[in-house]
Amino acid sequence: MLRGQDWAAASVPIAEQIAARLAGVITLDLMKSGQRLLEADISEVLHVSRAPVREALRILERDRLVEFQARRGAIVTAPDQAELRDIFRVRSVLYITMLEQVARENPSGLEALLTEYVPKLTKAADESVDAYAVESFLLNFATISLCTNRLLVDILHSISLRTFRYVRLGFVASPQSIRASLKVWRALQKAAIKQDNELLLSLAASRLDEARDAAVRAIAATSTDSLRARASRTPRAKAGTAPAQ
Repeated sequence: MLRGQDWAAASVPIAEQIAARLAGVITLDLMKSGQRLLEADISEVLHVSRAPVREALRILERDRLVEFQARRGAIVTAPDQAELRDIFRVRSVLYITMLEQVARENPSGLEALLTEYVPKLTKAADESVDAYAVESFLLNFATISLCTNRLLVDILHSISLRTFRYVRLGFVASPQSIRASLKVWRALQKAAIKQDNELLLSLAASRLDEARDAAVRAIAATSTDSLRARASRTPRAKAGTAPAQ
């Protein structure tokens, strides 16, 4: 996923491209929590100097996808339930504000966008969890881009990858929720066609709440499994170190 990029020909700054690619690897769980991101290795794979890689890692630190630890360097962060609740609380308020403005100012653009993307979502739902999660992410990103309030757009775009990481966790833990999500997107499309903005915003709010709750359950389940695994290892470890009678 990191290879095959013509960095010199790209218009976007190299550090931002590297950050985006690494963020994709992290959010799709191809790099696990606690895994180190080594500047030298990334530089070698991408055939770039270490300076843009270092800058890319700082971008990921800002987005809380990595953290820097003494003697270990850049480490992939673990999903955190407190951060999840905080980010969804902010996102829900801003997203509904954005959608209300788009529905009021550009209803035809919103209808066209949903008409374009709902078939893509349907196809992705039949493929895989990651395919659906990515397509849903792209639709949300495109919806935000319809808004003329650039500050609102910038803030929502800036937290989109962190949000995507948690939304994907919910889908992975509960694949059946994909069908429920798709049903809501179809209902959103119908509401947009009818220009029923009250229903549109109500459906969007419920979708955001469901995504948050699914992610919370996924993190809670992961934490419980980790505690059980540690508990099951502890007795064996104690037994192995017990003194001979």
